[in-house]
Amino acid sequence: MNPKIDELNWKILKQLQDNARESFANIGRNVGLTAPAVAERVKKMEDLGIILGYKAKVSHALTGHQLKAIITLRAFMGKLKPFLAVVPNLQEVVNCYRITGNENIVMEVVLKDQFHLERFIDQLIQYGETRTHIVLSQVISNAPMHKIL
Repeated sequence: MNPKIDELNWKILKQLQDNARESFANIGRNVGLTAPAVAERVKKMEDLGIILGYKAKVSHALTGHQLKAIITLRAFMGKLKPFLAVVPNLQEVVNCYRITGNENIVMEVVLKDQFHLERFIDQLIQYGETRTHIVLSQVISNAPMHKIL
């Protein structure tokens, strides 16, 4: 199903992506609707699966995770399915993607330090060959979805 999103819904989505805690009254003032009309549109977008949920953004550095890395995995023969079963339980993994190309997996991980990274890689090597890229800084984070012109 590919629901059509009208201009007002795009404006509402922009507001919610900027601040998911914004009141429907404030969103309504910004887009020219009443709070109940905004609430109805948001509920419909939730029901359609356009809005998937609401989350808090947490600072990894301020929670003791001083190292962020991108790790790719090229799974050994017969090891991809076992890895896919294990990865949801790896607390270090904040995002994981199955991809095309030479590697099978790309993970974004947060770790306490380089010793934690070494232990984490040691867990992964039974599943395949890894490549690690240390993140120096984040250029774009959770950029809002926009209407494609």
